[in-house]
Amino acid sequence: MTNTEIIEKIHEFLIEEFEVKAEKLLPEANLKETLGLDSLDYIDLVVVIESNFAFKVKPEDFTDIATFGDFCDYVISRVNSKALA
Repeated sequence: MTNTEIIEKIHEFLIEEFEVKAEKLLPEANLKETLGLDSLDYIDLVVVIESNFAFKVKPEDFTDIATFGDFCDYVISRVNSKALA
């Protein structure tokens, strides 16, 4: 899966599952303030990530993720590291 495909998939589930407006999905968009995700959404987001990308997410993985760009980078790095394993 290419980085572009990963980002497209992230866009799809944020728009469909979390009702985030597509125009808000910018790299600098804050997940909480700009995209409106709360702590319950984060739990759902973990489930969606695990089912779409087949890797386990640890709660501490989210401590350094503040923006949409951070989130995409995290998913891309985990998918790529899994592919290399």
